Amino acid sequence: MQIIFSEEWLSVSFFSFPVEMGWKEAGKLIRHWKVLRGDNVRIIRGKDKGESGLIKRVTRSQNRVIVGEKSGRKLRFLCFTALFFPRVKKHIKASEGHEGGIFTVEAPLHASNVQVVDPLTGRPCKVGIKYLEDGTKVRVSRASQSIIIGPEILKIRTTPRPNIAGQKDTPMDLVLEKTYDCKTGKCMPDL
Repeated sequence: MQIIFSEEWLSVSFFSFPVEMGWKEAGKLIRHWKVLRGDNVRIIRGKDKGESGLIKRVTRSQNRVIVGEKSGRKLRFLCFTALFFPRVKKHIKASEGHEGGIFTVEAPLHASNVQVVDPLTGRPCKVGIKYLEDGTKVRVSRASQSIIIGPEILKIRTTPRPNIAGQKDTPMDLVLEKTYDCKTGKCMPDL
């Protein structure tokens, strides 16, 4: 007895196998982030529960944060890079560019597994948003109603803006040239 499979049955779309492994986008993104890069947070779930540190990186497309060790704690160094918690071990094969081995790397946490530390009490707290009398929007601790000041590191861009004109950029003297007269509704230079 011979079994014949149709082409539709054998197609990849018929099976629910992932074509590629690796990065995966979050199913439900956090709309209003209350945890920012540079915040002092405490891990509230997982094997590193109770540890506190500063947020080094926020990945909004995956709802993940990377927490680094607190500045007051002793940093451990391996291969001239500081280890962050939580840590995982990666087995990497050797190739032309680098040697292989087992490396300890930082692992991202889900944003719901960390809470901002209250500046008054020093305990983890939920964060709310309020508006001051002058209309400025601030983050507020729900436990003590104290204002959580935004970290200074947010004023520094992670990727600096380019200040050199590129090949397809218009020169500034042409950008500032007046080409339209709003009173008459006509173009100034004949182009």
